[in-house]
Amino acid sequence: MLQREKIVIVWLKRDLRLHDNEAVYNALNSGHKVLLLYVFEPSLIKDAHYSERHWNFIKQSLIDINKQLEPYQTKILTVNSEVIPLFSYLQTQHKIANVYSHQETGLLKTYNRDKTFKRFCSNNSIDWTENVNNGVFRGRQNREHWKEDWENYMASTQINFEVKDNSCFLSNERIEEIAQNLTPVSLDTEDTPSLQRGGRTIGLKYMRSFFEDRYINYAKFISKPNQGRESCSRLSPYLAWGNLSVREVYQYARAFRKEASNKRAIDAFTSRLRWQAHFIQKFEMECIMESESINKGFRKLKKDISLKYQEAWKEGNTGIPIIDACMRCLRDTGYLNFRMRAMVVSFFTHNLWQPWQEASMYLSKVFLDFEPGIHFPQLQMQAGETGINTLRIYNPVKNGIEHDPEAYFISKWVPELKGLPISFRHEPFKLTMLEQKLYGFKLGKNYPNPIVDVASTRKKASDTIWNMRNDRDVIEDSYRILNKHVIK
Repeated sequence: MLQREKIVIVWLKRDLRLHDNEAVYNALNSGHKVLLLYVFEPSLIKDAHYSERHWNFIKQSLIDINKQLEPYQTKILTVNSEVIPLFSYLQTQHKIANVYSHQETGLLKTYNRDKTFKRFCSNNSIDWTENVNNGVFRGRQNREHWKEDWENYMASTQINFEVKDNSCFLSNERIEEIAQNLTPVSLDTEDTPSLQRGGRTIGLKYMRSFFEDRYINYAKFISKPNQGRESCSRLSPYLAWGNLSVREVYQYARAFRKEASNKRAIDAFTSRLRWQAHFIQKFEMECIMESESINKGFRKLKKDISLKYQEAWKEGNTGIPIIDACMRCLRDTGYLNFRMRAMVVSFFTHNLWQPWQEASMYLSKVFLDFEPGIHFPQLQMQAGETGINTLRIYNPVKNGIEHDPEAYFISKWVPELKGLPISFRHEPFKLTMLEQKLYGFKLGKNYPNPIVDVASTRKKASDTIWNMRNDRDVIEDSYRILNKHVIK
């Protein structure tokens, strides 16, 4: 029997880059040949949180990495398989000495998969080394010293991609041989100009263009649905899928601040990088948030499900122009700024009085930058079910007038309102019958009537949730949450 060559494997997940990737660094310094691997798992592809736009972004990212690997005559092995059967097969081809990856703060499904994989590694004498990802630490019981630890991580030296010996990787030819008995995955994707493309190369372009000039109006336009599309960094998908590390973006921003003409904008940006890690850390410590309210007291809150309301919200046909513009924009481009994201969730959970869980999967599908560690805590915060955060029920009409005063955003995404005066583009439901005839516009035909009354539904939601905050179970669990999650 032929002796199997010993190798190490870098299992890429949400760290789709070579630079500042500790798993890649560890593998290159292991003394063994390295195989880079990405697994398209059927169980994840079928999962309701993901959609084709995510897989396309990942494929574009893998193509970008493969281009960087060309000088080393290697590439990423990309296959369609569940993880355990794949590694069982790879064990027949090579002796796997070590698997390197980052600690993924993902869905319960990926967490359970990782626990199963850990047992597999133990049973097969494979060492699995997981590294800290973006300053999020596993095993924390509270937030004591977390801020200092995160800042120390962000200040630590980036890990350069350095290959000392070109023969350290498995060759393209060997990877092709291994793949012959596997199900290959084509990395080709259709061009969708409305969506940001994946890959470190493009991610770096976005980062540099932000700091060259777009950052100037970052704080000024951060809540504006139209201007914010340019003045915000637009780096979120590149951070969510790991084309860029948070550390390199943070350090780039801090270095740039010395010469920046608007230092407050840079400070606002870097504070949100820590904010991002704060929420992912929260989810890492309490992953029940994927399906249940973090505050146990709010699990008593019952809401009647209306598929009619939910469908109107998803399709952007609620009769509230700024909500509809946001939902149509999100469906087509995968992006909304934070204020608008918070507002559409608020509208869904408070005005439509739907459970946040019913919005979760749809939003995760359309957010190109779907990051579980931000997604679930934010849904609960905007739904008012944490018991510790200020209850915010956004008035969508007021927010539309304030943040899109000339109705440019509404006109772009709800073009059926373009022929109306600006005030009626925000509130077409205020048109009299005479005015509808004057503008050749008919409510209920050209554009729907509002499916709910914003004022009365807001009051009902506010009264109900504020009353629940006085519930003994809500209060007790609020203390637990504060002790566990508040930064000390």
